[in-house]
Amino acid sequence: MTAAEIIKDIKARKFKPVYLLHGEEAYYIDQVTDYIESNVLSDAEKGFNQTVLYGKDTDMGTVLGAAKRYPMMSEFQVVVVKEAQDLKWAKEEGNSKEAEFVLNYFEKPLPSTILVLAFKYANFDKRKKIYKAINKSGLIFQSELLRDYKIGPWIEEFIKAKGYKIDQQATALMAEYLGTDLSKIANEIEKLMLNVPKDQLINTDLVQKNIGISKEYNVFELQKALATRDVLKCNKIINYFASNPKANPMVMVLANLASYFTKILKYHYVPNKADAASALGISPFFVKDFEMASRNYSNGKVFSVISLLREYDLKSKGLDSTGNIDDGELLKELVFKIVH
Repeated sequence: MTAAEIIKDIKARKFKPVYLLHGEEAYYIDQVTDYIESNVLSDAEKGFNQTVLYGKDTDMGTVLGAAKRYPMMSEFQVVVVKEAQDLKWAKEEGNSKEAEFVLNYFEKPLPSTILVLAFKYANFDKRKKIYKAINKSGLIFQSELLRDYKIGPWIEEFIKAKGYKIDQQATALMAEYLGTDLSKIANEIEKLMLNVPKDQLINTDLVQKNIGISKEYNVFELQKALATRDVLKCNKIINYFASNPKANPMVMVLANLASYFTKILKYHYVPNKADAASALGISPFFVKDFEMASRNYSNGKVFSVISLLREYDLKSKGLDSTGNIDDGELLKELVFKIVH
């Protein structure tokens, strides 16, 4: 099930006694958790029947002690364990009494309790007996990280669902600049929407103005300058990055350039260029940019660039480096070698 399908069932009052929400992408785990916490019980019922615990501040005995209580003047009670990855889960080795106590509850959970385990930034071990028990008695949702090539379509769908429209270049700029953290992307879009009427198309100017992306000096513009081997523009952008390292961290710049040149390499090997958009996971609107970049960078040169990106990633982490060169100087060196 998707997060949207889980929320749809909850709206219809179709509850499971246990929800194990786990995975590396926190956004959907938070979405389901917050919805249950806010909507299952009325405000009057929450006082006696809703318990919120945090994994690092509690233990499994306390969690299950709360889960075994019966609701007061309500059909259900809700127990939410946030940051459940920090919870000390019962060890299953040796068939300890603690493990048996925990397993017994998950095999036969109290129907009047809705227990939510928000296990974020990691995947729960599917080999554990607890996992198998919850899978039978409750619901398990795994929230996987979104691949970088899916970020653009995700942004478009998110904005469309809010009743707004965005042009393709603005989508690409946000996808390149904001990375793959869906919570961060959603927060930035929400802030943007506070300043944009619904009937106004979101374009790059609005994105740059409201999200704090420099109109001329951003990774998206650097990619375009590299694609045309515009040395002057590349140097201006890199100098700006060097003087604003917090706004343009090297790790983000390198990650974006690695993704960009990998797509250029893929373009070289696409047999039918008419299928390039699908093969590269991009909008057809941007295919012409990769076609131009492929003319300026042979496949051999692209291999060299990707090797350089790996080399400078290591240097930025202190490997194969004197340690006396800051990230700004490393970026200048890197871009010089790419365009020459």
